[in-house]
Amino acid sequence: MAWIFLTTAGFLEIVFAFAMKSSDGFTRPLPALATVASGLTSVVLLSFALRSLPMGTGYAVWTGIGAAGTAILGIVAMGESAAPLRIICIAMILCGVIGLKVVSAN
Repeated sequence: MAWIFLTTAGFLEIVFAFAMKSSDGFTRPLPALATVASGLTSVVLLSFALRSLPMGTGYAVWTGIGAAGTAILGIVAMGESAAPLRIICIAMILCGVIGLKVVSAN
C-alpha cells in the first residue's frame, strides 16, 4: 500500500507543478486552488508512504516521479524542448526511481 500512496503522491506533484504554472502566479483562482489541493494531498500521501518505506527512498522516488513527469508533461503539452540530452536526463531519473523500487525491501 505504501508504494501506491507514494506513486499517487508523485503523480500529484506533476498536477501541482502544472496547476502552479496555469495559476499565473496565483492570479487565477481555479488553478491556484488546484495547486494548493494537489500539493497538500501529495505531501499527506508521502507521509503515509513514509510510515513503512525508508525516508531516503520515499523522498527520492516522490521527487523523481514529480521531476520526470513534469518534464515530460512540459514537452508533450507545453512545447518545451525535447532535445536528446534532455530526454536522456529524464530517462536517467526514471531509471533511478525504478532502481530504488527494485532494491527496496518493501
